[in-house]
Amino acid sequence: MMAKITKGSSFKGVIKYVIDEKKETRILNSDGLRLKNLNTVIDGFVTQAGMNGRVSKPVGHVTLDFSAQDKEKLSDKVMVRIAHDYMQRMGITGTQYIIARHFDKEHPHIHLVFNRVDNNGKTISDSNDRYRSEKICKELTHKYGLYYSTGKENVKQHRLREPDKTRYEIYEALKTSVPRCRDWKQLIRELERSGIRTEFKTKGNTTTVEGVKFRKGGYTFNGSKVDRMFSYSKIDYQLKQNVRQSMRQDQAQSISATVHNSTESIVSGLGGLFDIRPASGHDDDQAYLYQQPKKKKKRRYGRQM
Repeated sequence: MMAKITKGSSFKGVIKYVIDEKKETRILNSDGLRLKNLNTVIDGFVTQAGMNGRVSKPVGHVTLDFSAQDKEKLSDKVMVRIAHDYMQRMGITGTQYIIARHFDKEHPHIHLVFNRVDNNGKTISDSNDRYRSEKICKELTHKYGLYYSTGKENVKQHRLREPDKTRYEIYEALKTSVPRCRDWKQLIRELERSGIRTEFKTKGNTTTVEGVKFRKGGYTFNGSKVDRMFSYSKIDYQLKQNVRQSMRQDQAQSISATVHNSTESIVSGLGGLFDIRPASGHDDDQAYLYQQPKKKKKRRYGRQM
């Protein structure tokens, strides 16, 4: 589950986009609005926004995107429940809103349009809204047992245009190369095989590296712009982890080989102590009994009369 947040000044534009027959829009839930037609919805939003002229962008618009893998479990009822949970945690309460579902894409998604001027004329805060939203989306993904996607797994690469096409190619190369490299030199060589050059950004006139860029063709991207997990600090951390993991594996193999060799030496030093001899018709105890000499019977002498 991921959320895209936008703010604006025109309810007319966003409502016409959200309530669109071409997108097979289905209105799932709303509050404080007359749903007779587009105009009544727009007028309702505009009227309430007029209660607080200090808010220059009263339009709140959030798109909640879900993975196609969750399509079967995301009924309209479940999506409304998730939307309400999201709104409550984001502090979007006591105001007008409309929740609409679109069917113009393969993955399930809904649009939430709300008035940033609440029912009492107060402003619904947007402080750190993107940071808070990202955290809440992760929590709800876990709560509702949804599939967590980076957003790039189901990309149709053949449909991409530049510069997104090149950025995605760099993303794929990094995703493959970073886990199997142990240092930056090895990673640079790996990327060069894919036609990607690596450039480092240093701090001022020092040699301290604080950023990395990747160039392919005529396009250059900061590592964090390719994907958040490919910033310089995160790649550097992963490379060091790869070294530690490799050392642990080598150590484990070395210990295993030492134990195996020691065991062989001990067994060899014991000679034939534990050799198994073939049976010869009787077991050892029986053979011992058969080989014992028979005891002579004591001769008894009767009493002489």
